[in-house]
Amino acid sequence: MSKTLKILNVRFDALTLDQALKQAMNFVKSNRQHYICTPNPEILLEAQKNKKFLEVLNNSSLNIADGIGTVWAANYLTKTSHYISRLRKFFSWKWHLLKILTSPSSLKTPLPERITGTDLMEAICKECSKFFTIHKHKIFLLGAEEGVAVEAKLKLQEKYPRIKIVGTYSGSPQDKEMIKIINSKSPHILFVAFGAPTQELWIANNIKKMPSVHLAIGVGGALNFFAGTRKRAPGFMRKLGLEWLYRLAQEPSRAKRIYNAVIKFPLRILKENLK
Repeated sequence: MSKTLKILNVRFDALTLDQALKQAMNFVKSNRQHYICTPNPEILLEAQKNKKFLEVLNNSSLNIADGIGTVWAANYLTKTSHYISRLRKFFSWKWHLLKILTSPSSLKTPLPERITGTDLMEAICKECSKFFTIHKHKIFLLGAEEGVAVEAKLKLQEKYPRIKIVGTYSGSPQDKEMIKIINSKSPHILFVAFGAPTQELWIANNIKKMPSVHLAIGVGGALNFFAGTRKRAPGFMRKLGLEWLYRLAQEPSRAKRIYNAVIKFPLRILKENLK
């Protein structure tokens, strides 16, 4: 069992990407149904005002830390004891924010690394492509704009020729035919790209209606990245925790979401810690 901690009342599992992949594949091979969530700062803020969403996050089989802000918050909170003064907590908060820009690698405790839904999805796809045909796990891609899931499937199959993606569908969460379509393909792994919190709530409410699905993961914009309709930040920006800046430059309409993650979230962490 992995170590766990809580940030704004949401449970996190302290894992590396390799460890999360191993756990995910164990879920796929199990006889039970599991779902994995990837809480980032924006998701954590949403969970504070949406009790059902908070419950869904804490009932997941695994929660991985998406977003450098999540890793930062874990580091800051574990290094500011309840017994130190508010003033020291405030100055520690400022110091830890500075460390995001100057030394992001020093923040990787107690959460060892940031794991995005996109990275975990690709790791799972790569792992599934290694099995012999008789052991292949069937994958279904759900969500995103019309045609994106189809293109993502083609690109993933090109990169991992032995992968078995049995279906795609871009329907909305209200689509009553969606579950029938998924069940007709009997996938073992379901990647859902409706965006948070919709995708997590949909998975929690519907996974039991899809008996073949052993593992479901909400992956947000991952299908767009694999399809090539959006570009990910360069590797060095991701390592520095600046992917949010790259996405803001690409999509100015995300300004409010970026504000929540970069400004509102750190302030909320400070407020909770000062209580």
